[in-house]
Amino acid sequence: MDSRTPVIVAGGAGYIGSHMVRMLREQGYRPITVDNLSTGHADAVQGAELHQGDIGDAAFMAALLRETRPACVMHFAASSLVGESMQHPGKYWRNNLVQTLSLLDTLVAAGIRNFIFSSTAAVFGNPQQIPIPEDHPTRPINPYGHSKLAVEHLLQDYEAAHGLRHIVLRYFNAAGAHPDGSLGERHEPETHLIPLVLQVASGRRAEIARFGSGHPTPDGSCIRDYIHVQDLCEAHLLALKRLEAGGASGTFNLGNGLGHSVNEVIDTVRRVTGHPIPVRDDPARIGDPPVLVADSARARAELGWSPRLPDLQSIVAHAWQWERRPVGVSG
Repeated sequence: MDSRTPVIVAGGAGYIGSHMVRMLREQGYRPITVDNLSTGHADAVQGAELHQGDIGDAAFMAALLRETRPACVMHFAASSLVGESMQHPGKYWRNNLVQTLSLLDTLVAAGIRNFIFSSTAAVFGNPQQIPIPEDHPTRPINPYGHSKLAVEHLLQDYEAAHGLRHIVLRYFNAAGAHPDGSLGERHEPETHLIPLVLQVASGRRAEIARFGSGHPTPDGSCIRDYIHVQDLCEAHLLALKRLEAGGASGTFNLGNGLGHSVNEVIDTVRRVTGHPIPVRDDPARIGDPPVLVADSARARAELGWSPRLPDLQSIVAHAWQWERRPVGVSG
């Protein structure tokens, strides 16, 4: 019998979830992945326990909870493309809110009381101050942000009514890959800047689109806070330990507090890869805030979290190693 502490990782076959599964195994936990594989990849769990199904399938989840009795459920499963959410809001409300509501009801019925939720900087909308603290007004400007914020409110209500303790982690721009090159970002279609620029470097794309060059920033391109996927997972691990120790619920921003412009990212890729990166200038996207940078002081103070890989060059170098992986390495 497996004596390791079980933790369910919903969406554990996705980009961030699969890195979390890997870290939990390395830290002596028993990660149990639940994923419907609509966007995830079974091989990304690298041999860990995988149960294919929907978190909103109450019978499926209830049986799994009875069998495994997890110490905590980590929830990474979501639809997360802002542009798609504007075109198909119903998909985002169903996948991100309705499915999560069903999951929470199943957890409460099973007596599971520890929950970690992947939220997003999209809950803030257009920021009124930089860097953005947790108590910044939450005014999402797209269905993706609205659906994530709705779950945050739902969790507060479920704690008040059912004692469901939770940690909400608001990601800024997740990036990078496992330092050993065996696990990385694999979206279809890819929408994140760093892997898109690296695909230009590797010859998979002809050029990179820069959306707007007249933003009110020092070089005219958008500024974002890029955080290494390993650092995100470290924060989840600390959140898990807090809940295991009986700690209080909380909401935390996860970012480096460092802003890098689109132009800086492109220049860093040129430096790391040694490849020229042709750039195509496209119009700025509606609702794209010029600057998004996190104030993560609360996570540092209350979780004891400190990013180990904050510099953009490391993030890009690890992602480049993944982009150049040998044929057949697909974890």
